[in-house]
Amino acid sequence: MEPLSNDEKAGRLTPDGRDHDERPLCSVVIPTYNGRARLATCLDSIARHWPRDPAFSCEVVVVDDGSTDGTHEWLARVHPRVRVARVPNRGFCMAANTGIAAARGRFIQVLNDDTEVTAGWIEAGLEPFRDPTVGAVTPLVLVRSTPGRVDSAGDSYSLAGWPTKRGHGQPAERWSARPVEEVFGASGSSSFYRAEALERVGGGFDPSLVSYYEDVDLGFRLRWAGYRVLFTPHCRILHEISATYDHSRPGLQRRIARNAELVFWSNLPAGKLASALIPHLGLLAAQGAWRMLRLRFLPFFLGKIDAVREIRHLGARRKVRAGLARQAVNRPHFPMTLGSIEDVMNHLRRPPETTRARS
Repeated sequence: MEPLSNDEKAGRLTPDGRDHDERPLCSVVIPTYNGRARLATCLDSIARHWPRDPAFSCEVVVVDDGSTDGTHEWLARVHPRVRVARVPNRGFCMAANTGIAAARGRFIQVLNDDTEVTAGWIEAGLEPFRDPTVGAVTPLVLVRSTPGRVDSAGDSYSLAGWPTKRGHGQPAERWSARPVEEVFGASGSSSFYRAEALERVGGGFDPSLVSYYEDVDLGFRLRWAGYRVLFTPHCRILHEISATYDHSRPGLQRRIARNAELVFWSNLPAGKLASALIPHLGLLAAQGAWRMLRLRFLPFFLGKIDAVREIRHLGARRKVRAGLARQAVNRPHFPMTLGSIEDVMNHLRRPPETTRARS
């Protein structure tokens, strides 16, 4: 497919211009909220790099999460072949799940609207699924403004309850030659999932989390169901970090603090909880002290209180994980360590918080 010169030409997202009624191999699901400008860049990159091989049939599903910037009308006019679902503004998880439910592909990529795909992204992203035990594949995600820098090479999760982006802030060449390898979890910005695996673990992300830590929780549930998660450096995605959410908002900080606890206590295997308790308490103390120094302790504290208030639901959440384990496709495996100094340094390399707002 030739590069598109203007918006009016971008409506055709199939290389031959025909409608394809058969089930596609992959569905690309893009949740968006007032992200018309970001979405335009994302969809243009998909059009430029649309797979030519008919074996890699694809569809694009955009979920308009209550936008008020004319996104829906713009999509109908400029991208008429994109499938569009409209939902009230309920947050990322609900929007993504709506797209997952509408998707027809055997595999599903959940793609942020602030990303750009690169040549061969579909082919490389789907290659590891030849192994039927693979439930998710995470690409090498590069920072769009400085593509020589890594955003994520898959996610790690420490026994202390701290998820980190592998390679965050490091030079891209350090990770581009890595082998396809197992990681704890898949990056929420652009990862691929086996549709059957998503259905097995509940259909997608936990809507009660709204946003943040939802990808970590999904990674846990896939592992409870016996699936593996692989990182491939051959699939590369450009991501404008934190372009959608305003991280300085107290409400978002409170939700992140809450979600961290819900994910930890809902998912950690019972055999690991005893050894994880002291490291987790140490992490909470360090995080609390850090936020006190930055005058942001109150949202953090209130988020932890919110999590305590939901303790009555903890048994039901853990029962779901136990049910997944009983019907697992393989023995559940949870590769976790206490973390490393490199994890801390990667966290400190994160970009400054943005001022673009989304609740």
